[in-house]
Amino acid sequence: MSKILLFLFLVTGLFSKAAEKPNFIIIFTDDQGYGDLGCFGSTKIKTPHIDRLAKEGRKFTNFMVASPVCSPSRAALLTGCYPKRVSMHQHVLFPSSEKGLNPSEHTIADHLKAQGYKTAAFGKWHLGHHPETLPQQNGFDTYFGIPYSNDMNHPDNKGKPKGGHGGMDALWANPESTLTKWKTPLMENEKIVELPVDQRTITRRCTQKGIDFIKANKDESFFLYLPHSMPHIPLYVPDEIRDPNPQNAYTNTIEHIDTEVGRLMDTIRELKLEQNTYVIYTTDNGPWLQFKHHGGSAGPLREGKGTTFEGGQRVPCIMWAPGRIPADTTCDKLCGTIDLLPTIASLTKTPLPSDKKIDGLDISSLLTSDAKSPRDEFIYYTSRGDLEGLRQGNYKLLIKKGRKRNNQTAQKPQVFLFDLSKDLAEQNNLAEKNPELVAKLGIRMKELDAEITENQRPAWVKN
Repeated sequence: MSKILLFLFLVTGLFSKAAEKPNFIIIFTDDQGYGDLGCFGSTKIKTPHIDRLAKEGRKFTNFMVASPVCSPSRAALLTGCYPKRVSMHQHVLFPSSEKGLNPSEHTIADHLKAQGYKTAAFGKWHLGHHPETLPQQNGFDTYFGIPYSNDMNHPDNKGKPKGGHGGMDALWANPESTLTKWKTPLMENEKIVELPVDQRTITRRCTQKGIDFIKANKDESFFLYLPHSMPHIPLYVPDEIRDPNPQNAYTNTIEHIDTEVGRLMDTIRELKLEQNTYVIYTTDNGPWLQFKHHGGSAGPLREGKGTTFEGGQRVPCIMWAPGRIPADTTCDKLCGTIDLLPTIASLTKTPLPSDKKIDGLDISSLLTSDAKSPRDEFIYYTSRGDLEGLRQGNYKLLIKKGRKRNNQTAQKPQVFLFDLSKDLAEQNNLAEKNPELVAKLGIRMKELDAEITENQRPAWVKN
């Protein structure tokens, strides 16, 4: 073989390899509402860089997370499982928690690393702060970020400042409070490197870590997981861009995230990686409404974080991949974060392990067409991991257990049935008029949960 032919063979091989192994970036914000982006209807918050992603890519308007709170939602994203299947369903983890995501689970990072990808996580982890449960035990080559929520203190979560939106106003008025009122740690790999972390710059620093990672691996296949700790309270932004009016704190924070997304995307474009990179932008659950102007908006949806109404679990999602995903398009088909692992496996043409049953489905057809979604059902679990509802087609059933009051007998369960195709705001309860459908969905809901319960795998627990 001549040198010219050999050269052409090698170049063709490299291009073929690149085409088979696209890069993946998942930007995962914290507590951002469905209505907190310009491209999802916000008129108050300006998000030109994220809006550009939508203009050049595809919006997903029927995109679900598997829990209305942090830790279970993150477990679902990475493993493709309902949180209960991997025993990460019972609310969030705290600095005192002695459990975490089991490193025997197969994550997106595990899957891509096995193919030779470089993998990194920069941001909020919240799947266990013990060495056995940190990102490097779950498929990531490197980690930099906050191990749990940014309103939690090392080592026992004690000594925190006053809460509520009034307390958040006081913290916003005093940016130095990030160093004087909190003991939230910053970790690099398995070590605490800053205590307390300066939260004013954490969004920018994690983005810069991502930019540096992309530049260092531009000639390799890479997976960047960028789970920002904002806009979870307490809110902080760099001093030089801070709006002193606490009424604008949330807007200020989202617009800062947007700026950082712009910096990251500029890097992708400058390095000419657009044709071989998928970027997914979404969030872990709905807005924390009780914090008022320190929380976001669910837009047209009912309620927010912590609830199984749509405002708690339907989240904004944008997928971008020029030349692969058609520009300025919208997908209204049912899908969610649990579908990302099998979809990424499909896009890289690699099988998932046969010994790890997952709940996610391959939605790669939805990235490029108006095909029917492979997902017709979705289970709703509460923030504590209790079974509460089922979506089947356009119908959504919720059965909310009655609460006990003053040591009295629990109230009767509240039963809701909504047709989301006609009632996105969940205002018209059809349960009384459709008892047969309520019964049918109730039976199916329990069947699906029973299978997950029977095949539930253990979380990692400290001995």
